[in-house]
Amino acid sequence: MQGLDIYLHFNGNSEVAFSFYKSVFGGEFLAIQRYKDIPGGDKMNAEDQEKMVHISLKVAPNITLMASDNLDSHQNELVMGNNYHICIQAENEKEANKLFQALSKDGKIEMPMNKTFWGAYFGMCQDKFGLLWMINFTYPTSH
Repeated sequence: MQGLDIYLHFNGNSEVAFSFYKSVFGGEFLAIQRYKDIPGGDKMNAEDQEKMVHISLKVAPNITLMASDNLDSHQNELVMGNNYHICIQAENEKEANKLFQALSKDGKIEMPMNKTFWGAYFGMCQDKFGLLWMINFTYPTSH
């Protein structure tokens, strides 16, 4: 494993929240991406297009806070308990698959492991204890 990161979910205010976290922790924004910037984002309503699909703030050499905004169109109500994921940064696809299979056993698969448009091999699941996980392997830039 390369690391564990915290991935937070917000109801449309992740940009404001992350400005606050930057004022508290310092650090550097690594990514600020809106839904309008992803494939198909131009088909969303104007309000959803401006929400964050991904924002990340590196607060220490091995600690990154990441987040996205929940979309009303997904009909996924955010409540305490489903407003975060623990994100594992895997060394390779094989390790990502192994971790995903182990964590999702007797749990629930939210998104199966798959190659993504952002250049990663990624999946999401809930373990049998109710904890939410993201497994991510980012391909080298030459991939």
